[in-house]
Amino acid sequence: MSDVTLLLQSMERGEKDAPEELFTLVYDELRKLATLRMAREAAGNTLQATALVHEVWLRLFGSGQPPWRSRAHFFGAAAEAMRRILIERARAKRRLRRGGARERVPLENVTLATDDDSETVLAVHEALDRLAAQDELKSQIVKLRYFVGMTHDEIATTLGIAEPTVRRHWAFARSWLYAELKRELNR
Repeated sequence: MSDVTLLLQSMERGEKDAPEELFTLVYDELRKLATLRMAREAAGNTLQATALVHEVWLRLFGSGQPPWRSRAHFFGAAAEAMRRILIERARAKRRLRRGGARERVPLENVTLATDDDSETVLAVHEALDRLAAQDELKSQIVKLRYFVGMTHDEIATTLGIAEPTVRRHWAFARSWLYAELKRELNR
């Protein structure tokens, strides 16, 4: 039986010094394992092998200690913990690249940029669906203007179009919506 297995058994029996002795004994091997794992990661990874080892240690022993059967079982669990940590970091980076750092706002805290009653808002929404079927860009401009309250400049920046184009489309969409809403409300 290896020293690691004996220390794992000591830990299971509740000996106080066993975790520190185990850490001292396995640290170099865990560091080598972490270095090998990190070498396979993409360039620019900011996680250091030492930090990975400490994170693994916390995961393995942070919330109680499972019964380790052997040295191989322990190192297998350590390797799996390293893999999961690296996957979690990769997913977090991907989320940030895809807008994951945006602040979430509860819907109850969102207000419309209009003081219209709910019937008018619903009528505008339905008319916008019809407008979107004809011209998606004009529909987007109305949504940003009516529901969000953006200015022409802000809409132009958001949609990546010229501000005069936004003004032209807004003028058309506003008169189109007026005619649609008048027809809808006169039914």
